[in-house]
Amino acid sequence: MKAVVVYESLWGNTATIARAIAAGIGPDARALSTAEATAEALVGVDLIVAGSPLFAFQLPTDRIRDTIRKRAGSFPAPPDLSHPALRTWLAALPRGTGCGAAFETRMWFSPGGATGAILRELKRAGYPPAARGQRFRVTGMFGPLKTGELERARAWGTQLARTT
Repeated sequence: MKAVVVYESLWGNTATIARAIAAGIGPDARALSTAEATAEALVGVDLIVAGSPLFAFQLPTDRIRDTIRKRAGSFPAPPDLSHPALRTWLAALPRGTGCGAAFETRMWFSPGGATGAILRELKRAGYPPAARGQRFRVTGMFGPLKTGELERARAWGTQLARTT
């Protein structure tokens, strides 16, 4: 099975979760940023798992990223805005025939979420959901990840590999 875990990550937490999910799926799965997940990298993919951080109760928008860019100097660590937003990447996702799954990183309970929007866009591109979206917790806006979340992400990757 060819699997790709695509992520948008500003402070590294979502990227770390993506790598753990890919490790759980198996040695042939790759975790790629939205900049690395080109049309060529997706040729023949059986499973796309896509994830992002949750900001303002939703999948980050260009407006949210612009606000983060403007405030970058006030953060303890600079955000990585070098790759496209997952929302932008999903809008350009070529039509496929595999399955999809979604995850998000978040600080606490929220009335909104990113996984629903991600799953809708994956389905629109021909990747129907293989599983319910997953939410992984960080201890603050910049992290670190909450204890046990890496293990949970790896276990979810293993489960995805078994069910797809």
